[in-house]
Amino acid sequence: MIKYPGIDPIALQLGPVRIHWYGIMYLVGFVAGWWLGRRRAARPGSTWKPQDVDDLIFFAMLGVIIGGRVGYVLFYGLGYWALDPLYPLKIWEGGMSFHGGLAGVAVALWLFAWRRRRRTADVYDFIAPLPGIGLFAGRIGNFINGELWGSETTVPWGFEVDGVVRHPTQLYEAALEGLLLFAVIWWFTSKPRPRLAPTGLFLVIYAVSRMLVEFWRVPDAHIGYFAGNWLTMGQLLSLPLLVAGVAMLAWAYARREPSGNYAR
Repeated sequence: MIKYPGIDPIALQLGPVRIHWYGIMYLVGFVAGWWLGRRRAARPGSTWKPQDVDDLIFFAMLGVIIGGRVGYVLFYGLGYWALDPLYPLKIWEGGMSFHGGLAGVAVALWLFAWRRRRRTADVYDFIAPLPGIGLFAGRIGNFINGELWGSETTVPWGFEVDGVVRHPTQLYEAALEGLLLFAVIWWFTSKPRPRLAPTGLFLVIYAVSRMLVEFWRVPDAHIGYFAGNWLTMGQLLSLPLLVAGVAMLAWAYARREPSGNYAR
């Protein structure tokens, strides 16, 4: 058993300005994605220029922030919104949804692809290996905030929180949805793959990881379980991603269309 240290979620305060660790984790994710994207664009045979990555990350940032917040409010925070009309704007208090962020990024990258006259699938494939470090950092931010704990446990790596030992499900997600996803997708995209295969694999790994951890993660108290004592909102939202990912992989390897991210 490990005693949770109770980390201050505010990293730095300058007068009325408070800089939260959660916000810093988002910044780490965006910077890491930009740096990795530039490395990928600089590879021989890439049809991407490093400058393209700058605009890509800008569009992705807008999608993550707007979609993530809107998704959280719609999926998890309608009750809070009813009590506080300004609640959707209070991003600094936490409350971001991966599934909402994913939808926001999908729309933002579609717009990017349309403006740059690229295939949307190619843009999705290019960015697929980039978010893993950001997802890892975001879950570390959840851990620092002391939120999204798991159920009670007796495992030796459990954390004591308010007198109860719990699964550190934020760290489970950081490892699976973050580091594992990044390592596999970065390796997978190290050479040309059929169009939509990287995107499909990304969705499959994320969905399986999220659905698995949800068996130990305690759902938000105001939502609870949807069936029995195990089906959660996170699992419901991840199931379509799993189906879509499997379908994309099947389509990609049936058609074997060459990716537009590499010169032919």
